[in-house]
Amino acid sequence: MATREADIRARDIRVDLLEIGRMIEPGSRVLDIGCGDGDLLYHLVHDRRVDARGMELTREGVNACVARGLSVVQGDADRDLGDYPTGAFDYAVLSQTLQAMRDTRAGLEQMLRIGKRAIVSFPNFGFWKVRLQLLVTGRMPESRALEYPWYNTPNIHLCTIRDFADLCEELGITVERFLAIDASGKPARMAHSTRQANLLAEQALFLLAYHGERDASGAPLYRPR
Repeated sequence: MATREADIRARDIRVDLLEIGRMIEPGSRVLDIGCGDGDLLYHLVHDRRVDARGMELTREGVNACVARGLSVVQGDADRDLGDYPTGAFDYAVLSQTLQAMRDTRAGLEQMLRIGKRAIVSFPNFGFWKVRLQLLVTGRMPESRALEYPWYNTPNIHLCTIRDFADLCEELGITVERFLAIDASGKPARMAHSTRQANLLAEQALFLLAYHGERDASGAPLYRPR
């Protein structure tokens, strides 16, 4: 019966969130940054047996999480990640929020300071339909992954899969796993390499770790800017 209830809950959330859940070991400590109304948190806590906490910018999101019995604090990922101790979590998750951060690079660095691993997903601006929309119409593309018109979008730092992979390489961050995702959130077919995924995937999901030098507190020493 418990398994059937878990299956029903799992079907109610986005497929890409299920993929994130599969990347996380049961029993881990997780911080979901920009957790929204808590769909991923709820899945991790009740279906994956994970000690998951959330950070959410909006009061509406925090209230929704609390109403579901989830542990969440109101906070700004651009400002408040520095308050968390180094190595406080096994995983720091940023799902479809990277493109809305003011300082993307600093946010990524903080995630791999407070978490042993980081999981990041974002819409791919290199997707062929996005390129075609811009080329043919001369207007900012809109899709299920890029759902806002240009004048009120929260997305201020859109990137392609190749852009993000280049940033990881520049910082000395290891990509332990990469998943190209289609419009429905399922793994994209025929996207077997980063170059192919950059053209064929509507979204991307990265599992990251830092194996380079660290300072006395355990924080990563990233390569100079």
